[in-house]
Amino acid sequence: MSRSDDEKLHASVLVAPASERRRYRKQRRQAANQLHREQRQQRMDEAKARAEAEKAERAARQYLPAAGEPGPSMLRTPGRFHLPRHQDTSATLSGAYPFVAEGGLGSSGVFVGQDLYSGGSFVYDPWVLYANGVITAPNVVLAGIVGSGKSSLAKSLYTRSLPFGRRVYVPGDPKGEHTAVAEAVGGRAIALGHGMANRLNPLDEGYRPSHFTDTEWESTVTARRRDLIGALAEVVLGRTLTPLEHTAIDTALTATVRENAVPILPMVVDRILTPSDDSDGRLTEDGRIVGHALRRLVAGDLAGLFDGPSTVQFDPTLPMMSLDLSRVTENSTLISALMTCCSAWMESALLDPAGGQRWVIYDEAWRLMSHPSLLKRMDAHWRLARHYGIANALIFHKLTDLENVGDAGSAMRSLANSLLANAETRVIYRQESDQLSVTAKTLGLTTTERKLLPSLGVGQGLWRIKERSFVVQQQLHPAELELFDTSARASGLTPGGTP
Repeated sequence: MSRSDDEKLHASVLVAPASERRRYRKQRRQAANQLHREQRQQRMDEAKARAEAEKAERAARQYLPAAGEPGPSMLRTPGRFHLPRHQDTSATLSGAYPFVAEGGLGSSGVFVGQDLYSGGSFVYDPWVLYANGVITAPNVVLAGIVGSGKSSLAKSLYTRSLPFGRRVYVPGDPKGEHTAVAEAVGGRAIALGHGMANRLNPLDEGYRPSHFTDTEWESTVTARRRDLIGALAEVVLGRTLTPLEHTAIDTALTATVRENAVPILPMVVDRILTPSDDSDGRLTEDGRIVGHALRRLVAGDLAGLFDGPSTVQFDPTLPMMSLDLSRVTENSTLISALMTCCSAWMESALLDPAGGQRWVIYDEAWRLMSHPSLLKRMDAHWRLARHYGIANALIFHKLTDLENVGDAGSAMRSLANSLLANAETRVIYRQESDQLSVTAKTLGLTTTERKLLPSLGVGQGLWRIKERSFVVQQQLHPAELELFDTSARASGLTPGGTP
């Protein structure tokens, strides 16, 4: 049929009745289905032919017998091949079976010591691990009994970080262990105590971050002074302030700042006890108890530290700053007051985004966590650690110290537990047998890890970094060992090792 005939037929179909058009469409579908069946059958025949050809090719191949060639060329022994059993230590077998050892954290960061399982170097840096996505919180919890080497580990971590541009803040050193370290690395240790000339003014403006405007800075200083005076009052009173006491403090502080270029705590106490504008005497009555509580800091048994302008200065540009509280360890209230002031003092520098990466060391944490005001500040610093480039290190003897913070179910206990939850790096040095159950339950240790803790030697620790575990032997340079030594007094030697 020619093209013109086909066109005529198609045209005729278009003008044909509906029944004719249906018959035409049915014929087209039948023809298409027939064509598909023929193509499918052709493909099946081709596949079958290829399969039969491959089968015939395999049948034509010549294979060796299952037992090999007969005779001398067989190259097989008559019996089965047996190897004698071999028993060795994991340190030796790790060369033959390398996958029994953890792959490690990489080579970027601060050298700590030797991984006792793999035999390789162990390197740790919270900022590097955070940047690589290994951890999500750069905070560290370090626990170990006395003499296990936990203090030396903390000192080696932060001093070895200094060449990388990091700085170190120790907001409270109850035993004075970090003073020699601070002076050795070019930093400063501020010592406070009765009979010393040093004074710390809680109302100092403190360090001003570079990004603050004048209005923002004035508002920040006002809020910090108000919070600090309230926190000091709560430390001395041992309870939270009432709304009336807050009003008395705020009114006295406002009047003191307005009338004096350099406000100091005695001025605020005078304004609380004798308000300048109190015609009905209500303000005097509302602030009487809190005024007498704060008076202890300027004229009572806690006097001599906060009753004048500051004679020391916090310099956040130094490699290390430490507050030495070793001269006031006998007075827990005074330690808490000093720590509260120093935390506020350092806070403006800590919360400066341009301040770089900084270690904040909380040594003898069991002392600090017993005070609500300090615990709240610590919790705030831990939650903001990633934003401000801070790595907090909490050092204590055993995890059961957390159970001594507040009552069961209290807000203080919850805050203490949250510090542990927000630290994805937990370093556990030697623990006594009666502490194993609580430690294993709190950290989710395996049975093997739990049995390991009492047998750890000096400087050996179990590192739990999220779900990964390492057993590390800390290594110190002789100069570090001499500088970090905390057993000199007990052994009757000086830090240099001489009688």
